[in-house]
Amino acid sequence: MGFNDWVNYIVRDNPVSKSVTSLVGIGNHKNYSEMPRVTVITEKVPLWQLASEAGPFLRIAGLMGASAVALGAYGAHRTYPKDKQSELQVIFETANRMHFFHSLAVMSVSLCKHPKIAGTLMISGTILFTAPLYYHAFTGDNKFGKLAPMGGTILILAWLSMVLQATSILNSK
Repeated sequence: MGFNDWVNYIVRDNPVSKSVTSLVGIGNHKNYSEMPRVTVITEKVPLWQLASEAGPFLRIAGLMGASAVALGAYGAHRTYPKDKQSELQVIFETANRMHFFHSLAVMSVSLCKHPKIAGTLMISGTILFTAPLYYHAFTGDNKFGKLAPMGGTILILAWLSMVLQATSILNSK
């Protein structure tokens, strides 16, 4: 039994479907072989090709991931001032963790209905959130600290835009 035969059996050739269609009056055909057969057409497209159609987000995610690894290595081997060592290390670890998480999230942006909206929000939010934290951890100066809450808010909007796009895709089916 091939895939098309299996689908036809599930849709109309099984005993339950036959009895329901006869009760409802849809089953006017005495011979089910006269009815048009269901043909399922599947085109196999590689995932990389689908993702490349959504813009440069895979490349940007790769660059973000590489920079997260480089900054992570630098921050792990850096010596912090003795009086602020624990505070600055926590700030650095938060920045690096968020940088990694959102690098992975940018990879999934290409699966959205409107990837440019979610991608722009995700990238700009990541930069605005992590850059002030990295700057504070590496220099001890918190003059850009007010940008981090704005970046965090933009990241929340990016995640919500992905949710809304997924919801609109599911509702359209």
